[in-house]
Amino acid sequence: MEKINRTPFQGIVNIVRFNWHLYVLFLLLLVGGLLFTQYTLTRLMLCGAAIATLSSLVVSWYIYDGSDLYTLLWLDDMELRPYGRIVNIHAGFDETSQLLANKYPEADLQVFDFYNPEMHTEVSIERARKRYAPYAGTKTVSTVAVPLEPASVDVVFLLLAAHEIRDPVERTIFFKELRRCLAADGRIVVLEHLRDTPNFIAYTIGFLHFFSGATWRRTFEGAQLTLEKEKKITPFLSAFILQKNGIAS
Repeated sequence: MEKINRTPFQGIVNIVRFNWHLYVLFLLLLVGGLLFTQYTLTRLMLCGAAIATLSSLVVSWYIYDGSDLYTLLWLDDMELRPYGRIVNIHAGFDETSQLLANKYPEADLQVFDFYNPEMHTEVSIERARKRYAPYAGTKTVSTVAVPLEPASVDVVFLLLAAHEIRDPVERTIFFKELRRCLAADGRIVVLEHLRDTPNFIAYTIGFLHFFSGATWRRTFEGAQLTLEKEKKITPFLSAFILQKNGIAS
């Protein structure tokens, strides 16, 4: 069993490393604005933007470095069957497969990567892929054709990945594929930021990269999946536990 040693600031360092162009651009605008403008209101707005940016980094440290996110302890009170066949699906940057393998050593773990550079155009993911090697045996898959037999999987994990499927039709098709592969009493675990008040306070305009709870529920309903449980991991992260329609009591 491979041990995972996360450094105290690994999450926040990765955010800056993979999105450095945005921070450099903001820094240039901030310095240039403060040096070359004499308008008090403009200076105040720039200082406010700087405070908001620093606040978002502090929140990101709390989420990715200071919380129990990567301990996976938040999975313990969910009614899963992680001792059969489990699948972890990510969008090009995988920080969880080894953690799941360590947590569920008796399970048969498969790892899929649905990242498609022609459809999922995130430069930060490209940088992450170059820096981190994929989990051994990871397979590249399509969001419209998951290579699994019907009713063959006990648990599917989608941890901070599904929001990268920006097209709503593609996203619904993908979840329909997961439903097809799911055993009758299987579960899908979806972990996401939401486009809600806490994430707006934390990330301001950046929260538009996330989807609202209502959008996710429409996706789940469109794929004929039942939302069994919704759980807050932190004020900024929500976990959705899904099952096939007709299974809930």
